[in-house]
Amino acid sequence: MRTDRRWRRGRLGSEADRAAFRALHQASLAAPALREGLTTQSAERAVRHLRNLLGTPAVAITDTEAVLAWDGLGQHHVEQAAAVGLLAIEKGTTRTVDRGQLGCTTNGCPIRTGVVSPLVVEGRVLGTVQAFAPTPTAGLVRATEEVAEWVSGQLALAELDAHRNRMIEAEVRALRAQISPHFVYNSLNAIASFVRTDPDRARELLLEFADFTRYSFRRHGEFTTLAEELRSIERYLLLEQARFGDRLQVTLNVAPEVLPVVVPFLCIQPLVENAVRHGLESVEQVGQLTIVAHDRGHEAVLEVEDNGVGEDPDKVRRALAGDASLDSVGLGNVDARLRATFGDDYGLVVETAPGAGTKVIVRVPKFAPGVTV
Repeated sequence: MRTDRRWRRGRLGSEADRAAFRALHQASLAAPALREGLTTQSAERAVRHLRNLLGTPAVAITDTEAVLAWDGLGQHHVEQAAAVGLLAIEKGTTRTVDRGQLGCTTNGCPIRTGVVSPLVVEGRVLGTVQAFAPTPTAGLVRATEEVAEWVSGQLALAELDAHRNRMIEAEVRALRAQISPHFVYNSLNAIASFVRTDPDRARELLLEFADFTRYSFRRHGEFTTLAEELRSIERYLLLEQARFGDRLQVTLNVAPEVLPVVVPFLCIQPLVENAVRHGLESVEQVGQLTIVAHDRGHEAVLEVEDNGVGEDPDKVRRALAGDASLDSVGLGNVDARLRATFGDDYGLVVETAPGAGTKVIVRVPKFAPGVTV
């Protein structure tokens, strides 16, 4: 046993190992700020960790115009840092700064040389990382370039995250635009029909309509809980039942355990509207709509099933592929957002055939990294 402990200390506790662990730790501390993009706030939060990573007396981060953050000694060099940063941005390559360019007259100042390396994302120079030290070394140049490349990678991920969020917001806006004209028109007609014959019910339906639209058109949050989504669906179905009367029968069977599960905003509602509009609206018999939510261990499984006219499976495949020419409420949109959020294993499963009704199955994990309300 003693031999094993000595071996582990030698293998995991060497100076090289400890240096590697320290570097990884500092990088992990800087990463969350950099994943927000290159701003004064993110640079100020990251710069201290980058200086610890490089082990130099001072480090600066600039954008294409000015110094965003400085950490360490020699802050009287900020103006020079801005100037040499512009030169590196113009050339797009790493530059070294000598004592003459820094022009320091302060006694005891450790800033005598520096390395300025550009931050490049998809061919665009966004700014620089600058490391300052008493003497120039090839190691400092190499280390600064490596750190700048890593920071550029984090900024690239930040841009991807921002692009993804913009795409999701655009998809939700498109889904709202697709749903709202049909639903608003039909709901207001149904409410108007009760104004004289049953004013109390008209008032209740109007409140349900207001709550439904408030939820559907809210402007914050990419995600919601299954409980909130199902509550909105209940309001929607109350309004549709006011229009269809006894022609629409609804069954909901929801396991309480799945109610807190977080899902993409408006990911179930379009499936229910699709069932009503395309499955049940044109059938002669009573339309039956069943919504079931199961607890399946680490997953929640939702099923939306109707006894309507069904659909051509090939048309459904085209809808899931995003064919905009098809008049289906958001199937491709919902499928794409589920896959983007949880991975390709969690897309929609649609069971249908002409005259056989339709069943849509949604599986979502109960917990997923980054998926929170």
